[in-house]
Amino acid sequence: MSDSGPKQIGFSFEMKPHAYDPVANPEYFEGVLPRRVVAFFIDVLIVAVPIVFLAIFIFAVGIATLGLGWLLFWLLPPAAAIWAIVYNGLTLGSPASATIGMRAVDLEMRTWYGAPAYFLLGAVHAIVFWITVSALTPLILLVGLLNSRQRLLHDMLLGTIVINNDARARALRRNKTA
Repeated sequence: MSDSGPKQIGFSFEMKPHAYDPVANPEYFEGVLPRRVVAFFIDVLIVAVPIVFLAIFIFAVGIATLGLGWLLFWLLPPAAAIWAIVYNGLTLGSPASATIGMRAVDLEMRTWYGAPAYFLLGAVHAIVFWITVSALTPLILLVGLLNSRQRLLHDMLLGTIVINNDARARALRRNKTA
């Protein structure tokens, strides 16, 4: 036995500091909450349109099959949930770290230590969002108004933050100095 020293069991846990400070860089947080609401409605529209087309298709198949095709309507709720989760995972996991609605209003999602989002984080973010909205609708909005980083409840639970993208932050910084 040549190994007589103490052995470390487990893993190393290194606490990383917050990447975005609202006092040092207020341009990353200016106007985020109202634009986040607009982005949400854009994303809801993007998720709803294919589901509506699927419902129309199932209805048409039901007419063509004298009602037998209408048995497929039970597929709509699971299809909608899967599509919403995949949409959020793919778009938040993209290089822009933003859904299409968030891109339209110059927002992006990051981890609290500044790393870009990834597919699994985006998918879980959608699931946790819908769970918290279902259980605590007014509270998740109030939480965003009461903290300096304007994080909502599901952001805090997952360790994410929604900020202005770099282009918007630079433009706001230029406007402040001019």
